[in-house]
Amino acid sequence: MTRCLSRTAFSAAALLLCACGSGGGDTSGNGLSPAAALGEQLFNDTALSVSGQQSCATCHLASAAFTAGDGRAVPLGGPDMDLPGFRNAPSLMYASFTPTFFVDADGAPNGGFFRDGRAATLADQAQLPFITSFEMANADAAAVVARLKTRPYLAQFTALYGADVLDDPALALARIGAALAAYQTEDEDFHPFSSKYDAFTRGQVQFTTQETKGLVLFNDPTRGNCAACHPGNSADGGATPALFTDFSYDNLGVPRNTDIPANDDATTLSYVPDNGNGDAHRYYDLGICGPLREDMARATGNCGAFKVPTLRNIALTAPYFHNGRFATLQDALAFYVTRDTDPSRWYPTDADGNVTKFDDLEAIYGGEFTMNILVPGSDAGYVGNVNTVEIPYNRHLSEAPALDSGEIDAVIAFLCTLTDGFDPAHPDNYQVPAQCTTATTN
Repeated sequence: MTRCLSRTAFSAAALLLCACGSGGGDTSGNGLSPAAALGEQLFNDTALSVSGQQSCATCHLASAAFTAGDGRAVPLGGPDMDLPGFRNAPSLMYASFTPTFFVDADGAPNGGFFRDGRAATLADQAQLPFITSFEMANADAAAVVARLKTRPYLAQFTALYGADVLDDPALALARIGAALAAYQTEDEDFHPFSSKYDAFTRGQVQFTTQETKGLVLFNDPTRGNCAACHPGNSADGGATPALFTDFSYDNLGVPRNTDIPANDDATTLSYVPDNGNGDAHRYYDLGICGPLREDMARATGNCGAFKVPTLRNIALTAPYFHNGRFATLQDALAFYVTRDTDPSRWYPTDADGNVTKFDDLEAIYGGEFTMNILVPGSDAGYVGNVNTVEIPYNRHLSEAPALDSGEIDAVIAFLCTLTDGFDPAHPDNYQVPAQCTTATTN
């Protein structure tokens, strides 16, 4: 696992994204280039979907830090808006700072878009929902272009990219992606850096005792150790504030979420692959090595790993993890610190009290139960990829968790300071997310 992104890679990615589909000077009247202004219209247009009901904004609401905001584990889409996806919709806030996907010298993946990094750039990512059967559901790029030709902003599109681009559907879809990337890169709504934490780093406000305690625990490598994957320092020498992600990938052994239809062994959804190899379940989401991306399938040491997300606005982006398994920050942090000290709290337990840890990873062969916990045998499949080394995942049944309940509250209080919209001149107007209330007052 890679824990640090090089400043060179970070800076180059940011510059590339800022140049994406620039289309000339600002003529939009709202601070956006023509390409970004076009991207804003594309982002909000449901008519580009087969259902006529879905746009980018459907699964990425501004009021929910550009996540779905509906509490569902996975979004719905398709021709009739009734087909469930595979993964929880990630936030698009601060996404434009993500580096292009790369594998470092140690073989560890970094960056990229979607939770498995299968889209190298933001422009690439923006194209795929248009032609995904359980999202906007167009059959191909030509179908997207046919819908584009009916839209009132068609003249803007051809003025930017030329009328001939419509004769090349793949290129036209790429230009749609470029415009969407320009919008997300230029519009400050996607990266305002306006949290209480930002004001704190500028010396404009002080943290409460609870928030300060949470920050200390967050950074403490012997306690929360959150900063190991979510560093609170700038990645480019101070030009950009901290993003609270190192863009690496990790396998945390998150419990299987039975609320996802793809995880139902009796599912009849035709687009759900049968990749369980005769194991406990028919389908497994193996993250970076499949099934939604194929080019990393041979890198089996990464199977089950997902991209580390930003923690900015984390209090607004529930449910958590790639499968939306946890509805609150309380549960997410409790899982982090008690996954190994109290596994029966999170994983299936049979009638004899035996607990099957890491139940959402395939191929647990030759295992036996020791102290009522399934211990994989020599052929452990992908269970062996789970992070069991770093704090707080290195605890055992006989040990206390790295954080107690009061300390979890403190960390949550700090995480809540990462919510954008803080005005140091009017601190009482700060709209604290509902789940922050208990943690910040304890």
